[in-house]
Amino acid sequence: MPEITDNIKTELLGTFKIETEYDIVMVRQTIRQCAKDAGMGIVDQTRITTAVSELFRNMYNYAGGGEVVIESGIVDNHQALIVTCQDKGPGIENLELAMSDGFTSGLGMGYGLPGAKRLVDRFEIQSKVNEGTTVRIMKWK
Repeated sequence: MPEITDNIKTELLGTFKIETEYDIVMVRQTIRQCAKDAGMGIVDQTRITTAVSELFRNMYNYAGGGEVVIESGIVDNHQALIVTCQDKGPGIENLELAMSDGFTSGLGMGYGLPGAKRLVDRFEIQSKVNEGTTVRIMKWK
């Protein structure tokens, strides 16, 4: 699993807190608009919006919320919308297991993380037990 990339040149589009269900809706709508503004078609707008919905729901349900950073930049020679989700929750004990379809540590169906990964062009995750989790997703224009 790739670690979080630090050497990407980006432009900050916004930083948001996820503390309530209302925040999930508002930040998801913001990302859809950013995808549209970046010139993504409706299918790719829907893919990244669905992916972040899964990630935000995980942050809210398992970590009590977190922070979202939205950026644009060039990644692997592609113009990309980059969304980083960071929480200070319990962390994920077994990332490999958590990334397998059907695994859930809660009440969900177990398709959140692997589903989000399938919807984007690049997916990075880093987690430490008792410290939190960072997930960065990228969708090419």
